[in-house]
Amino acid sequence: METDRVFRGSIPALYDRYLAPMIFAPYADDLAARLADLRAGNVLETAAGTGVLTRALASALPQDVAIIATDLNQPMLDHAASRLVSDRVTWRQADAQMLPFPDGMFDGVVCQFGAMFFPDKPRAFAEAARVLRPGGHFLLSVWDRIETNEFADVVVRAVAALYPDDPPMFLARTPHGHHDTQALETQLGAAGFGTTRVERLTLESRAPDALSVAIGYCQGTPMHNEIETHGADALDAATQAAADAIAARYGPGPVAGQISAYVITAGR
Repeated sequence: METDRVFRGSIPALYDRYLAPMIFAPYADDLAARLADLRAGNVLETAAGTGVLTRALASALPQDVAIIATDLNQPMLDHAASRLVSDRVTWRQADAQMLPFPDGMFDGVVCQFGAMFFPDKPRAFAEAARVLRPGGHFLLSVWDRIETNEFADVVVRAVAALYPDDPPMFLARTPHGHHDTQALETQLGAAGFGTTRVERLTLESRAPDALSVAIGYCQGTPMHNEIETHGADALDAATQAAADAIAARYGPGPVAGQISAYVITAGR
């Protein structure tokens, strides 16, 4: 759905405040560490969002590594740029399916939890291969099934119960709807990558309280847009229902739950 890619208004700030530390930062640190042996050169990030991975890359990589962070969504990039000012980081609006860079420009390409939003994944993967130098690597991560990501699963079930005739299913449909790693490996091979390695990485998600989890998912993602179609009070009602469900299962806070994702390394 086209609305699944709409991150604007209050969504970028809420996404970064609530979801970034809760589910994205642990994987960002892991992904950045996988490039830590790169001593110099250029790294491209696609679907950078609010810059969670960008900040981790800037912290982990040597000063001689330049970072270009791109996203199709300008409001997300604007928020990201406000969080990190660095001479070695360039922010640029760009479509991962049509990158404005020459062949072989980058020593590494990274994409954290962005491939699920690409309408044409094979094309985006081919672009990543094109801009990589020979011997470079493309690192990407995708979420596992929603049932293995506890907070997201509880939130979706709670909100769906409020609107059974038209449940807001963004989380299940898009972030957690593209976990077929065999299909991804096939697409990467067709795009020109010679080797791929897939790892399932299960971590722990933490939040200060149940309400923070509910706000993050209900208001800090395009689920927000789906919920609002149910009326003026729907967003508050859905957020409260999600918070109540999280508290019922994990307590009011602090809360912790399992998160699971796949990390894929594709060699050029």
